[in-house]
Amino acid sequence: MNKRERGRVSLISFLAIMGVLFFTWPCAAEEKGQGKEGEKPERLIVMAVQYPGVELPPDEDVTMDVIFNNKGRSGETVHVRVTKKPQGWKTRIKTYRYGVTAVFVPSGEDKTLTFEAVPDKDIAPGNYEFRVEAETPDGHFKMSRDILVKIREKEKGPVKAKGVKITTSYPVLQGPSDVKFEFSLEVDSKLEKDAVFDLFAQGPEGWVINFKPAFETKYISSVRLKANQTTTVAVEVKPVPMAKAGEYPFNIRVSSDDAKAEAKLTVILTGTYQLEVGTLTGLLSLDAGQGKPANMSFYVKNTGSAVNNNIKFMSFKPENWKVAFNPESIAAIQPGGLKQVEVTITPYEEALVGDYSVNVRVEGEKASKTMEFRVTVKASSAWGWIGIGIIFLVIAGLTVLFRYLGRR
Repeated sequence: MNKRERGRVSLISFLAIMGVLFFTWPCAAEEKGQGKEGEKPERLIVMAVQYPGVELPPDEDVTMDVIFNNKGRSGETVHVRVTKKPQGWKTRIKTYRYGVTAVFVPSGEDKTLTFEAVPDKDIAPGNYEFRVEAETPDGHFKMSRDILVKIREKEKGPVKAKGVKITTSYPVLQGPSDVKFEFSLEVDSKLEKDAVFDLFAQGPEGWVINFKPAFETKYISSVRLKANQTTTVAVEVKPVPMAKAGEYPFNIRVSSDDAKAEAKLTVILTGTYQLEVGTLTGLLSLDAGQGKPANMSFYVKNTGSAVNNNIKFMSFKPENWKVAFNPESIAAIQPGGLKQVEVTITPYEEALVGDYSVNVRVEGEKASKTMEFRVTVKASSAWGWIGIGIIFLVIAGLTVLFRYLGRR
């Protein structure tokens, strides 16, 4: 075999070996992958909390991730709850939108929930322990993690902004208590990296406070900002029903792991102005004689949340009729207060017998109501006796006439 033939044989052998490797490599890789998958247990899920121990200033909420890692070959549903919390704290497990009681974790994936704890305003410095427990529906896996929160002494002076800035052009809004108020906040990140900022609000008890993106209707609890990015967040405030007039302060806080800032907002309620008028029996009709006064009582009630001052009465009546009120006016009625008023209606002396309408208008500071009374005018009783007398005279005259004619 000469040199050219040997080179040809070597080339054919090389190509054959490469072909075998090309066709067998994917199978070997697949078998290797199957071997790794086969090394996973059928079921294995673990739970961890992001920060088992934290230290915070007073009046700051606790938020941290609760992480579930499924290392098994099958997906798992895990029920989660807070089983231990100190007095004076409100806790929940949530996502960015709503509260959560269970989560599904696919095989080989992680799922993250948020643990949130909100202290009362007067929480004292000290250590507070929480416990989060999780369990699969069949009870095969039971897990628990403790979280220790240390509240340090309150620092003197206002909270200083760090890494983020909150500004608003209108920190004070004014209006009645039956409307919603909406503040506009500019949240400016001073960080050199992307970050998720949690949004918190503290206000009067019973008031509803929500955060919204600018010009949108959905509610949010956090906002993601890029490095040195600014965004607008709306704060919607709804007063508790029948809230009294006055000033109500709010504390808004924006915070992430590396930044925090606070803003003070104020709502000034002017209260609502509403009146209710009527009679205790619901009856709005009365009888009256010609030129004779008739009395009826009605009440005026302040159903608003603000004091109603300088309440006056007006009447719309037939011509030549008289309407008087006792008292003639009411200086003020407190919210929920009730006053009784007596109205005297005197028909015209020559009014015809029949039904008439008399309207009474009650005018308050910023509210008014109107009632309609139906007055039935009846003939004077003197005319009744006169009629009876005429009848007797006619009968007597006829009797005398019959006797006189009978004699003739």
